[in-house]
Amino acid sequence: MHDLVIRGGTVVDGTGCAPFTADIAIDGDRVSQVGTVTAEGREELDATGKIVSPGFVDVHTHYDGQATWDDEMAPSSWHGVTTVVMGNCGVGFAPAKPDKHDWLIGLMEGVEDIPGTALAEGMTWNWETFPEYMDALEELPRTIDVATHVPHGAIRAYVLGDREKPGAVPTDDDVEQMSKIVEDGLRAGALGFSTSRTVLHRSVDGELVPGTTATKEELIGIGRAMGRVGYGVFEMASDLNREWDEFGWMGDLSRETGLPVTFAALQSIAKDQPLEEQIANMRAENDNGANIVAQIALRGNGIIMAWQGTVHPFVRKPSWEAIADLPWEEKYARLNDPEFKAKLISEASLPAENVDMAPVQFIVTDGWAMHYQMDDGFNYEPTAEESINARANAAGVTPAEYAYDLLMSDDGKGLIYLPILNYIDGNLDFLHALQHADDTVNSLSDGGAHCGTICDAASPTFMLEHWVKNRERGTITIENAIKRQCLDTARLYGLHDRGVLKPGYLADVNVIDMDRIKLGKPWLAFDLPAGGKRLLQKADGYDYTIKSGQVTFKGGIVTDKRPGGLIRGPQNAEMLEAAE
Repeated sequence: MHDLVIRGGTVVDGTGCAPFTADIAIDGDRVSQVGTVTAEGREELDATGKIVSPGFVDVHTHYDGQATWDDEMAPSSWHGVTTVVMGNCGVGFAPAKPDKHDWLIGLMEGVEDIPGTALAEGMTWNWETFPEYMDALEELPRTIDVATHVPHGAIRAYVLGDREKPGAVPTDDDVEQMSKIVEDGLRAGALGFSTSRTVLHRSVDGELVPGTTATKEELIGIGRAMGRVGYGVFEMASDLNREWDEFGWMGDLSRETGLPVTFAALQSIAKDQPLEEQIANMRAENDNGANIVAQIALRGNGIIMAWQGTVHPFVRKPSWEAIADLPWEEKYARLNDPEFKAKLISEASLPAENVDMAPVQFIVTDGWAMHYQMDDGFNYEPTAEESINARANAAGVTPAEYAYDLLMSDDGKGLIYLPILNYIDGNLDFLHALQHADDTVNSLSDGGAHCGTICDAASPTFMLEHWVKNRERGTITIENAIKRQCLDTARLYGLHDRGVLKPGYLADVNVIDMDRIKLGKPWLAFDLPAGGKRLLQKADGYDYTIKSGQVTFKGGIVTDKRPGGLIRGPQNAEMLEAAE
């Protein structure tokens, strides 16, 4: 008798092969049989007419604080994700000297829009070194597995102390100390190192993050520490300024160490190189023996704007700033005042606090052709005719008036979508070919981050609903979509024990009703520690999510099972090859 048998589902096994009908038997935390299972299971699930896939592996998240207190790990766990890799973009909480706790919280709050009050209340800080942080993560069972990078920002703060300022150049001894921290972190089980080199990433005080001005010598020195360990992914967000020759040193580092280097590949006004040039430069290095992988998003990286969110079109108006710190009930009363509305709309926005952010602020406050109304069933690939600009013209009002009234709908909970990245063309056509490329992985969900602005942790569901099922401009196959969110992401990080439904692999499984798969409307919750806010989004269509052989979600509702834990280092593939 098996522990669990999933009967009669349409198996999309993660390898990219065509779907097939089969049973799946699970014993302990492993898949034991795929095919016709004659033996009974202690528990059996009927998957007739449903898709049975591996659990999704999300390699770009920021649950570094949340993972120390939260065992459910929403919202990623609501969307079929059974493994996350966090510590991306150079931000995290270890190593951490006691006098740097607030500084690291400010860095995370500024870069990733995670409420600092929630982090301050939620984290116990029962660690200083990175290995001690790993031990702390291991103490809490969860619905999913977590893995992490060693973050550049925390390392520089630990080594440089008060010398850590934008433009600070570490000494050779500093670089040696940082390299030793990375080496020790990987030997303790981290899956890589991360850094950030974009002006969009700033601390809560507006300062550039530590990695932005790092020299090539510093980055390669740290990369060589990874090479000494023999595994790990070097992850980076960057503006890719041509003068920095990012692809040149990434290629050199990858060739020297034999390790993968991965970067965020986006259409962005902040990037010096168009996306096509980024991909071409990456491929030129790869043709010369490098292993650089582009992380691509599945939709426009969209700010969700709301009165109670982090930003909205009126956020830099003097009248808004005058009421910004009032309790919501008082703000809502003022917003309902016709005189206040007229005054707010008539005012010019204050200048951007930082010149580098001026183009972004202009899009937020005046980019009406890129603003879209979020209704139930909202299409994340909207047309120009659906913009606030077009709808306002049709209604005979100004875009600002239309946007104001929209935000006031649903008792002041109206939402506006602004795809600030990845939507220069007004569509997602450019992503179609990239989703069939071996040198790209589906990523950049930022799960756990941008709590008041972005809700892209739902990307796996969007992939199924939009790219596989509903997209009028061209879909992708279910087998390709599942492979990209399972096997491809797992293999990049050396997780050779998951991402495929075959005997010997981890029993991380989703049972999905594609007829019902659908994203719900996002909403703002205030359920983080200290009442911190975050955007959340649920989905219909996930009948079951199974982690390590235990059912963690039924019909989208969390169970009492917590089989997830901490991943330490790459997971060995030899046993899996023998099992095949």
